[in-house]
Amino acid sequence: MMKEAFRGSGMGVIFMAFFGTLWAGIGVMGLQGWGFPYVELAAILVGIIMFIGGISLIHASKKMSNQVSEIGARRMKRIGFLFNMVFIAESLLIGIAIAICNLINQTDLIPLIIAIIVGIHFLPLASLFQIKIYYATGVLLCLLALITLLIVPDTVMFGEHQILAPLSLLGFGCALILWTTGLMLWLKIKNLRVADKKLNSKNPSL
Repeated sequence: MMKEAFRGSGMGVIFMAFFGTLWAGIGVMGLQGWGFPYVELAAILVGIIMFIGGISLIHASKKMSNQVSEIGARRMKRIGFLFNMVFIAESLLIGIAIAICNLINQTDLIPLIIAIIVGIHFLPLASLFQIKIYYATGVLLCLLALITLLIVPDTVMFGEHQILAPLSLLGFGCALILWTTGLMLWLKIKNLRVADKKLNSKNPSL
C-alpha cells in the first residue's frame, strides 16, 4: 500500500497548500494593505513550496509497484466513495451557510462559519484515512473560528493603519493550521519511506 500512501499524502499536501494559501489571502484582505507586498509574496511562496512537495510525493508514487490485493482494492474504493460523500456534504453546507448569511445580511459571519464547517469535515477524514493529525486540525480550526467570533475586536490599529482583526486572525490562523498539517503529512510519509527502506535492507526477502 506504499504507492497509495504516497499518492494520497501527495494529494493531501497539495490540498493543504492550495486552501492554506486561499485562507492566507483572506488574512491579507484583513490587513487592508499593511505589509504589501511582502506578506502576499511570503504566503504565495509557502504555498508553492508545499505544492511542489505534494507533486514530488505523487511523482515518487508512480515509480512504486502497483500490486494491490483484492481486499486492498475494495478498501481503497470504499475510502474514495466515503471521501466524495464528505466532500459533497461539506460543499453543500458551505453553500447553504453562504446563502443564509446573505439572506439575513450577516456576510461577516461567512468566513467564520466556513472555517467551522471545514474543521468539522476533517474529523470523519481522520477516521477514514487513519491520520490522527486531522483530529487536531479539525479541532483547531473550529476553536480558532469560535475565539475569533467571541473575543477578537472588529478592528485593531497599528500606528495609523487600521486592520480588520477577525479576517486577519482567521485567515492567517487557518492558513498556518493547514500548512502545518500538510508539512506533517509530508514529513510523515518521507519518514515512512526511510523506515521501509531500512526494513527491506535488513530483510532482502521482503
